[in-house]
Amino acid sequence: MIVKKPSVNACIIDNNNTYVYGFKKLISLKDLNSQVSHFNNGSEAIIHLKDPLNINNLPDVIFLDISMPIMDGWEFINKFAEIKSQLGKKISIYILTASVDVNDVERAKNISEISEYIFKPMAKQRLMQIFDSLQTDIARQ
Repeated sequence: MIVKKPSVNACIIDNNNTYVYGFKKLISLKDLNSQVSHFNNGSEAIIHLKDPLNINNLPDVIFLDISMPIMDGWEFINKFAEIKSQLGKKISIYILTASVDVNDVERAKNISEISEYIFKPMAKQRLMQIFDSLQTDIARQ
């Protein structure tokens, strides 16, 4: 008997449209059974998360760049920390960035909302591990 894995609602917050396209394509090619929403900056994502009309369409996971205009990843994390208790859902956040700045890595380690700091480009195997873990968590709920 083949058990279909549950769908993962993913979100990528990144202003690099070329990277976003490749990321979505990788998810599609690896058949990770996911819907992917995209926001160009943290402000757009916060507006989406706070909108009561989106309560049934919140992401299970957010892949977050830290270097963006308007609201960068660090500002997003601060705003997310303020609203996460109102969302009614556990949302995992992975920093996905080109920044190899040691200060950024250390800063991320001290923020409980961040699951992991990942350097771009993300390895296919790591992406599959993350989705597999999320699908297992969703199936248990």
